[in-house]
Amino acid sequence: MAKYIGLMSGTSMDGVDAVLCDITANKCQTLHAVSISYPANLLSLLHSLCTPSPNELNAMATADRLVAESFAQAVNVLLSETQLSSSDITAIGSHGQTIRHFPQGIELQNDIEQKGFTCQIGDPNTLAVLTGIDVIADFRRKDIALGGQGAPLVPAYHNAIFAHDIQPRVLVNIGGIANISVLAAKQNTIAPLGYDTGPGNTLMDAWVKQHLNKPYDDKGQWANTGEVSDDLLTKLLSDGYFHQTAPKSTGREYFNIAWLTSYLDTLASTLPPQNVQATLLALTATSIADEINKQKMPIGAQVIVCGGGAFNPVLMQRIANLLPSYQVSDSHSINIHPQHVEGAAFAWLAFAHRNSIPGNVPAVTGASREAVLGIFCPAS
Repeated sequence: MAKYIGLMSGTSMDGVDAVLCDITANKCQTLHAVSISYPANLLSLLHSLCTPSPNELNAMATADRLVAESFAQAVNVLLSETQLSSSDITAIGSHGQTIRHFPQGIELQNDIEQKGFTCQIGDPNTLAVLTGIDVIADFRRKDIALGGQGAPLVPAYHNAIFAHDIQPRVLVNIGGIANISVLAAKQNTIAPLGYDTGPGNTLMDAWVKQHLNKPYDDKGQWANTGEVSDDLLTKLLSDGYFHQTAPKSTGREYFNIAWLTSYLDTLASTLPPQNVQATLLALTATSIADEINKQKMPIGAQVIVCGGGAFNPVLMQRIANLLPSYQVSDSHSINIHPQHVEGAAFAWLAFAHRNSIPGNVPAVTGASREAVLGIFCPAS
């Protein structure tokens, strides 16, 4: 086995996860993990970069270095806690911090052709220098270059490590955005499916921040005090994204407070804020469950949830209620902590890069072909 560290900070920006894994061709064993929070000033800067603002280029370049420093801090804490040195680690797989994701492109002035793009920051050169470990980063843009969405990338890892020998499974990651990976049984040798279902925690986090000045609704307690507005839920679910066919991916650039406000209009004055929160939780659960139900999995199939949403019992119960024919659990049921799955995925993608294994699934992202993903940044 070879040791890799995966680094992940998702669209919720709730912290940097560093996950240490021992990896072989068919096994990815999580050995240890640490999480650290971004400094408050950097977090504020990152939030500002998610929407157009003045002086963006300078702000992004500064944040690029600062994110790398936070990632390096997480790695060095992990090494200290495990009593390992940089020489014990084959490579770091760094996702970076997503600040924009527009795989279909955006309209610009002066007759400039629209080009799809995705942008993750966290300078791999700085990260390699500060840790003394080779870094593999920038995993998404090769897929974009091949005409894909650049997301989700985790299905290849999910399929390699978590596909069951004889039973299909669905893995659900609920970060800021939610995505699913539909895994056929290994014996069927069918490529996985996967795509972003819509908002995960991002709208709930933004709403509770606006009304209670809290970073998130702990265990869904505030949402649990409200009542779901069927009228609002129906309006939200009418959004075009939920009716697109895969491949598709999205981000907080789309699902944000401005998006929510555009649907609230006259309801805003009549709905208590806790009812809006309850409805946003129902939106996440329903949009996930609707997509899983489309897969027509056999009765009793496993639906395994990871990411921050797995720690919200109100959300988990609602998903389970909407999927009565399936076994819904968090990823502890397959022996990995829900917070560590995505970090481990990027450790695996670094392993895949080093071993010339394709990291994308064209049926998932829409890319024209499979490709080895990432760029190599040596520490030396």
